[in-house]
Amino acid sequence: MQSGFRAGHGCTSATLKVLNDILTAIDKKHYCAAVFIDLAKSFDSVNHHILIGRLDSLGFSNDCLAWFTNYFSDIVQCVKSEGLLSGPLAVSMGVPQGSILGPTLFSVYINEVALAAGESLIHLYADDTILYTSGPSLDTVLTTLQASFNAIQLSFRGLQLLLNTSKTKCMLFNRSLPAPTRLSNITTLDGSDLEYVDNYKYLGVWLDCKLSFQTHIKHLQSKVKSRIGFLFRNKASFTHAAKHTLVKLTILPILDFGDVIYKIASNTLLNKLDAVYHSAIRFVTKAPYTTHHCNLYALIGWPSLHTHPQTHWLQVIYKSMLGKALPYLSSLVTIATPTRSTRSSRYISLVTPKANSSLVAFPSSSLLPMTGTNCKNH
Repeated sequence: MQSGFRAGHGCTSATLKVLNDILTAIDKKHYCAAVFIDLAKSFDSVNHHILIGRLDSLGFSNDCLAWFTNYFSDIVQCVKSEGLLSGPLAVSMGVPQGSILGPTLFSVYINEVALAAGESLIHLYADDTILYTSGPSLDTVLTTLQASFNAIQLSFRGLQLLLNTSKTKCMLFNRSLPAPTRLSNITTLDGSDLEYVDNYKYLGVWLDCKLSFQTHIKHLQSKVKSRIGFLFRNKASFTHAAKHTLVKLTILPILDFGDVIYKIASNTLLNKLDAVYHSAIRFVTKAPYTTHHCNLYALIGWPSLHTHPQTHWLQVIYKSMLGKALPYLSSLVTIATPTRSTRSSRYISLVTPKANSSLVAFPSSSLLPMTGTNCKNH
């Protein structure tokens, strides 16, 4: 599955897909292990001849292939420092990252790597790749993951892409099963052992092996506190309207990004974000620290922070029911068929999947923690 640089796809949708797969496995009391693959200078390592061959296999016309061949011909680069310009250096590989075509061409170049995943699942977001698998036996899971990882590495080598071993990590997601005393190493084709980690930043969201999102929320707190601190230190320079705009543009996007993912965290952790959210509102309203949060919301006219992810969830559900969400998300939303006519027949009810009760607020085999609730049929 490739989500990078595709219309309608994004970091949040890709992470939702991966997270749902992992939670579904955990709910079945299965082990789930993943390799987060990092490539060294991936965009700069694209072989032009291989890329033209990829385009040819996709059915591009001879004129298009000739155009792309010309596009990659006679490219040079130079460096300017302190007014001095170096001589030109020929560029025989790579696609420009800052261009419109560059990212799309890279996706075309790398996309067939997914075919080598074998019995494991894989999700690509440009050069960010996660390879993962699950099962009731930990030994079988790690054996399958190793076999898939070997095949993926061979595929990368065929594309002349180099694995960044020091940044490629393993993780065993273990929310309910007892932790093993020792894990078998996942190794590269060169014989290097990959490091097992408890936390990894994947597409902007910190995932931890317990899926508690404690690390992610800690990073959010730190980032927001730093910005609020700067705003408070310079509050005399801003008008009320400027304060309002600054918070909406520099604070709220941080809290909103990926909130449908980390909303499954415990209330204790989520309440820590409430604290920084309230500080941002106090910056705008000049309300004293002792002001109750309900009064803060009334002063600024904003909802509570818990409303944000709920709203975003409902948007995902609504788009899924209309068939406007990505297929791998829409397939997780099932509309219930009523067995008899009731007063609630004017509402749309969603099927509630069976889930292990230990997975709080995130049912197994469904993306939606709100399945079973009634949604008005507008």
